[in-house]
Amino acid sequence: MPGTVVVGLQWGDEGKGKISYLLSREAEYVVRFQGGANAGHTVVVDDKELRFNMLPAGAASGARPCIASGTVVDLNEVMEEVQLLKSIGVNVSPLISRNANIVLPIHRELDSMIEGMRSGEALGTTGRGIGPAYSDKALRIGIRIEDLLHREILENKVKFLEKAHGLKITGIDELAKLAENFIENICSLEIILNDLLDNGVNVIFEGAQGTLLDIDHGTYPYVTSSNTTVGAVLTSCGIGPRKISEVVGVMKAYTTRVGAGVFPTELKDESGVILRERGREYGTTTGRPRRVGWLDIPLTRYCIKINDVDWIALTKLDVLSGFDKLKICVEYELDGETVKLTSPSVRLLERVKPIYIELDGWPKLSKKDWEEISTKGWDSLPDNAREYVETIEELLGKPIKIVSIGARVGMEVVK
Repeated sequence: MPGTVVVGLQWGDEGKGKISYLLSREAEYVVRFQGGANAGHTVVVDDKELRFNMLPAGAASGARPCIASGTVVDLNEVMEEVQLLKSIGVNVSPLISRNANIVLPIHRELDSMIEGMRSGEALGTTGRGIGPAYSDKALRIGIRIEDLLHREILENKVKFLEKAHGLKITGIDELAKLAENFIENICSLEIILNDLLDNGVNVIFEGAQGTLLDIDHGTYPYVTSSNTTVGAVLTSCGIGPRKISEVVGVMKAYTTRVGAGVFPTELKDESGVILRERGREYGTTTGRPRRVGWLDIPLTRYCIKINDVDWIALTKLDVLSGFDKLKICVEYELDGETVKLTSPSVRLLERVKPIYIELDGWPKLSKKDWEEISTKGWDSLPDNAREYVETIEELLGKPIKIVSIGARVGMEVVK
């Protein structure tokens, strides 16, 4: 079956948007299957930077965007991003699952209140109301997309929510009007997707955040509020596992994370500052500076295992140019023993000591140099850059098929 899933193998921000775009050029549909407007995917096409928080970034390629039931939908963001697509000549209207829950203004208010109550233990959420929206969904009191089209049902649900939270809910009329713009596109998406896949249509499933932020399999409680792994595709989109033909894992050539939480390979010295600035490591959604560190193989092995990844797209290799030496964490020392793979338990990771190997770097290259490399291909990469990539392949036991060497589409090497 022609279903391809794109997942992140770190703490998010791996460059999934660009990889989804590249794969979506050969697809007819691209599906956002989890998360909300707390995710930021950026694609640079013809030197124009396109930022998506709600629609799948792969839609910039012309593939029809879909929003599955496992998401929590911010309709204002959807409307803005539809206009963004139109600005580049992509005039498509997204298919939206009638079963997807919506994010209300009250959810943002609750998000802020809860984060404030954590005091020194704040998680560093985006404040977009994602956690409270998922909470209402789990409590079975959330408002779904289809509810916006039925006034009496909507009013009754709003009254109940106001009682449950003890807060006044505003902005419902505006959301109902926004939903009317998509009335022909609110659908039983799971039926449509199954029919498409059964008929051999290429569909890309684009994830948000990364595996280590999965609410079940990440560094809990420093995680997002949804499942970010391949299993979420099945539950969110209502498809069976045999309809997924390929799982593509996306990872940076180094490691980053946003917000609080354990980070074994974090760099807190001048190297970290240089890496952050060269990589422009600031959140797409929030603008917050990202924490940066050397590549962490034990955690990446875990992410590959639980997603059953077929191959890897490695991003931002160019950011590492100019370092004399590069380090890769290949194992941990834990209680006097070496560990090659571990679950991302905070209690465990707080006690590990990274064990590094050191590789020679390569000279700092100009933008023009990288453009030439992207044109000439794999063999034109500096020898030490190729060795770095091949070392990662050997350590992870998975092929790296795409090496991204810049933000702009076209700046990549197919290996």
